[in-house]
Amino acid sequence: MNSIRKELPADATFEQIAEAVRELNADPACTGYIVQLPLPKGIDENAIIDLIDPKKDADGMHPYNLGELVLHARGDITTPLPCTPRGVIELLNAYDIDLDGKEVCVLGRGITIGRTVGLLLTRKAVNATVTLCHTGTKDVRKHMREADVIIAAMGSAGFVKPEDVKEGAVLVDVGVSRVFDEEAGRYRVKGDVDKASYEKVSAYTPNPGGVGPMTRAMLLENVVEMAERQL
Repeated sequence: MNSIRKELPADATFEQIAEAVRELNADPACTGYIVQLPLPKGIDENAIIDLIDPKKDADGMHPYNLGELVLHARGDITTPLPCTPRGVIELLNAYDIDLDGKEVCVLGRGITIGRTVGLLLTRKAVNATVTLCHTGTKDVRKHMREADVIIAAMGSAGFVKPEDVKEGAVLVDVGVSRVFDEEAGRYRVKGDVDKASYEKVSAYTPNPGGVGPMTRAMLLENVVEMAERQL
């Protein structure tokens, strides 16, 4: 497997980014690629994602591929799946955590994980019941206390406290915040889950080091599957 990297300046214009996307779309040596987000301030990220060839959409975020995921709640899907949500499902499956009929509380409605993970969780093959909580949710902590699984993707360090989690629940921490560590004198990555919550649960993903590596693995999985579909 070879890699192609197109580096653009931090102040790249929309047209510069669009041209790089068009070049990768036209390059027969490129099986799949991602546009690294976030883009420079003022750039319409959705418009750039729209330009990606859906067949080369390694991140599974093109509207066509998301639409296929919405339409095909049963059976096989032959389009790329969103990497982070797919990584979450694969990780839970690897540890034999059965989601069939389970109450899953998703915190955050971002496109990278919050909104898209529900599409995978509610597929017939997974069969979970999903509650999506966001800034407009009246009593977020009530929903967390009732959940068998909490998927935290808010970007709010330590938001999920021990009192928000029922005994034996499963915690999946996808949130990323950079918090200044005064003792170390530098910023550290913190997840959405307060580590004190770990003592109450049956399983949890550390952050960093939990879902992040799975996202990268699923990115490669998508590329391999795209190559196989082109044979």
